[in-house]
Amino acid sequence: MATADFPALVAIGETMAMVAPSRAESLIDAESIRLRAAGAESNVAGHVAALGGAAAWVGALGDDVLGHRVHREIAAQGVDTRWVSFDEVAPTGVFFKDPGRGVSYYRAGSAASRMTSASIASIPLEKTAVVHVSGITPALSDDCAAMIDAVFARVVASGALLSFDVNYRRGLWPVADAAPILGDLANRADIVFVGRDEAETLWGCRTAEDVREHLPRPARLVVKDGDVGATDFSPQGRTFEPAIQTEVVEPVGAGDAFAGGYLSGLLRGWSVQERLRSGHRRAHLVLQSTSDSAPSAASHDPESVLPLVAG
Repeated sequence: MATADFPALVAIGETMAMVAPSRAESLIDAESIRLRAAGAESNVAGHVAALGGAAAWVGALGDDVLGHRVHREIAAQGVDTRWVSFDEVAPTGVFFKDPGRGVSYYRAGSAASRMTSASIASIPLEKTAVVHVSGITPALSDDCAAMIDAVFARVVASGALLSFDVNYRRGLWPVADAAPILGDLANRADIVFVGRDEAETLWGCRTAEDVREHLPRPARLVVKDGDVGATDFSPQGRTFEPAIQTEVVEPVGAGDAFAGGYLSGLLRGWSVQERLRSGHRRAHLVLQSTSDSAPSAASHDPESVLPLVAG
C-alpha cells in the first residue's frame, strides 16, 4: 500500500541517450540535432511527474557523460531518481530517431542490460501504489528477464498494482520467442497496455475483443489502436475513447505518453473515460514532437496542476 512519503508510481527499465533532428526532417539532412534522455519506463514516470504526480524511475546507466546527462535530465523532470545506479564498466545505450524512417538502437551490452534481481532487492516496491514495467526489459538479457520475474513476484504479493506495457520490439527478439513470454507476463499483471497492431503480430488478435479473449486475467486491459482510439476492459465493462486527430511528426514515445496519462488518471481516482482522455492528451503532445517525453508540454495541460491521490 502506498505511503505519503513514497512515490505513487515506480517505473523500472532502461533509459538511453536519444539523438534526433531538432526539426521534423530526415536525420541524414538535419543540420541541427538534439540529445535527450528517452526510455519507455522513464518516459511514463516523466509524464506522471509532469501531471503533478510523485513518480520514480529505477534503472542503470553507464558511469559516462551520456549516463550523467540522462540522469540529470530525468531528475529535472521532477522524477525521483534515488535508485538509479551507474555502471563503471558498461556504457549508456544510445538510439537515433530518423523521423518517418524509423529508429536505430545501439544498446547491446549496455549498463541496463546488466541489471539483475539484486538491482531491485533493496527497493521497497511494496510501499508504492503502482509499479510499471514493460516488455522491453526481459528482452535485454537473461538477467533482466529474471529481474522482471522478481518484480512480478514481489508486487503481486503486495498491495501495489502491477502495470505492464507489452511494448514488443522486433529488433530485440523474434515473435516466436516473445509471444509466449509477453503473453504470460501480461496475464500476470493488474493493468496492461498493448497496441492492437502488436497484439496481431504477437498473437494474431485482429480486434480489441480478440485481445481481451487472449488476455482474460488483467483487471484493466487497454488496447490502443493508433489514430482510431483506445478500448479499456475493466470491472466497469468495455469503454472506448477516440483518439485526438493529430498531425504526426514522430510516433515513437506516444505509447509511453498514453500510459503515463492513463496511470496519472488512475492514481487520481478518475473514471475510465477520463483516464483514456488523459492518455490521449499526452500522446497528442508527443506525436507533434521529435522528443519522446515532451516535458515542456505539461504547462499547456489544464490537468497538470491536479494532485495525485496515491492508493
